[in-house]
Formats: sequence, C-alpha cells, structure tokens
Amino acid sequence: MQLPNPSAIQRILLIRLRHIGDVLLTVPAIRSFREAFPKAFITALVNAGTEEMLTDNPLLDEVLVFDPQWKTLPFGQRVQQELGFLRQIRRRRFDLAVNFTEGERGAFLCMISGARYRVGLFSRKEKTGWKRFAFQQIVRIPDWRAHIVEQTLEIPQALGLPLRDRRVEIFYSEEDQKKLNHLLREEGAGDQSLLIHIHPTSRWLFKCWRDDGMARIIDALQEREGVQVVLTSGSDDRELKKIHNILNFCRTQPINLAGKTTLKQMAALSRRSLFFIGVDTAPMHIAAAMGTPVIALFGPSGEFNWGPWGEGHVVIKKDFDCRPCGQDGCQGSKRSRCLEEISDDEVLEQALRFLEGARRSATCGSP
Repeated sequence: MQLPNPSAIQRILLIRLRHIGDVLLTVPAIRSFREAFPKAFITALVNAGTEEMLTDNPLLDEVLVFDPQWKTLPFGQRVQQELGFLRQIRRRRFDLAVNFTEGERGAFLCMISGARYRVGLFSRKEKTGWKRFAFQQIVRIPDWRAHIVEQTLEIPQALGLPLRDRRVEIFYSEEDQKKLNHLLREEGAGDQSLLIHIHPTSRWLFKCWRDDGMARIIDALQEREGVQVVLTSGSDDRELKKIHNILNFCRTQPINLAGKTTLKQMAALSRRSLFFIGVDTAPMHIAAAMGTPVIALFGPSGEFNWGPWGEGHVVIKKDFDCRPCGQDGCQGSKRSRCLEEISDDEVLEQALRFLEGARRSATCGSP
C-alpha cells in the first residue's frame, strides 16, 4: 500500500493494546509517524493502566484509553461503555489507522475507525482469518527474535517512513518530581543522597530472582559502599509480600517505596538514581528510557525480545539449553531455575562495576 502525500493524512490512530512495557517500547515507531506527518493530529489508543507511558509525550496529540474491565460489567453497561467508545473513535474521522498488536480487538477497532488507510502487524505464523478484511496492508514480523522495538518499527519501515531516531522516552511532570522528592525526604534521603533503584518484583513471580540474593545485594551496597537503595514494586499484594520477604532478609534498611509511586514517579526515581537493578518488567524499560544504566536479570523470557533498550545496560542470565522457555516456572512451579541459579556474586560484581563507573564519571565531571 502506498500512502498519499503527507498533506492528505490529517488524523492518525496508532493502536497498542498490550502491557505497560509494550506500550513504552512503541515510542520509536510513534516518532517515525510524527516525523513523516509533522502536521497530523496523532492519537494513541492503549489499555487502561498503560497510558502513563505515553501521556505528556510531545509526539502525540491525544491518548485514548480502552478499559478491558468493561467486559466484567453487566451486559447492558458493557454495551453502553463500548458503544460510546466506538463512537468516540468514529467521530475523530481518522485518515490512517495502524494496529501494532496481534489479536482481534485492535483489528476490530482499526476497522471500525472508518480510516481510509488501515495497516496491521502480524506475527510470522498468525493466520489472518476475518482480519484480512480489516486492513489494506498486513505487515509480517520477519524475525521473531528481533527486539520488540524493532518489531514495531516493521510497520513504518514497510510504509517507507523515516527511522532516524530509535530512542525510547517517557515524560513526567514537575509535580511528579516534587511528589517523588517528598517521598524520599520522608524516608530520610536528602537531595544529595546517592541512590540505587531496585525493583525486584513482577506481576509474574516466575520472572523474579531470589529474595535472599536481593537482600545480600542491598546490604553490600549500603554497608560497604555508602549508597542508599530505594525499593519499589507494584501495589499488588503478592508483590508487596515479596518486598516484605526481602526486607526480612536484610540487615540494613533500604528506603521502601513499594506500592507508593506512580509509573511516572518511578521514572523520576530512575532518572535520579546511579543505576537500576531489576528483572524483566516494565520499570526496567522505564529506567532504560530515562537513560539510567540497567542491570537486568533474565530467566524464562528472552532478552533478545525484551532486554533493556539502548546502550550501557547489562543482562545477567544463565545459558541453559531450555531458556528462554516462556513458561511460568519450571514445570509450572512459578519458580525458574535459570533465575534462581544466578549467583549473588554475579549480580554484586556487576553492581560494583556500575557504581565504580558512576563515581568515576562524577569525579571527571566535577570542577
């Protein structure tokens, strides 16, 4: 499909109905549309709970939020909510609609948008079925091992759009920064404190490392190196319980902001920190987007798809033949041997290397 002259594309709909990290990693693809259509009104459509990845981003004019929880409402209320949402989309009279997500809901919304030009991203083996009627052009992902950023860039590349800037960025407000600073001061961290951001949890526990190992890293950094560790997590009870277990293993007392920050405040924390330690989860991608060096521990998921995007990051993993398996722990146990056998020393050695680099940079940058 050949797109018309940019002046003929006035309104663009970009659909990414996935999880938090997926939405954030779409930013380079969004940028390519902005560069190709600088005067267009560009709307992103995402699931509720992921919108903070794109709000305040100057590449976009609007972020629409679809709430998957509407399906839990009584039938009449669900129909009312979803029909109202469809009317919102139709009223905007999009010229171009793009679906970056495999699955039926995004394809349906793309089709119902009424856009004259509609494009969809498909995996190598995905069957089109009825969805072939939703799009004028279907773009296949040629390499399933490519990073998610590169996969989403397949659409603008297929349309001949510019791909000059592959940076992932997230934006937060001055109010987010103030709130984060207030939380830190309440916990005794001054403006000059040397902080290390650790996010040891995931909504999928099989992606998490050992609690005792994480506690040893925290103690070593705080006792021997004189830095302050800040712990974060989601507000889910399972994640908070994991943080509690880690704290029980600790001899020292890190700052505990678990469940207390928004995603944007978490971004502000990563920006202020010397580096980030965590597992394959959205805050890892947020830290990388802030330009903060990341130490990422990977187990069942593939770092080739989901590793921290950009330069200066390190992935720690075990080269087992069975990984990445994508399974919820070994034999469904919710515990992943490939993660649990990462040694404390491997992680601490890399953390000390990052800390030495941060201190060296600070010394070189001082007057």
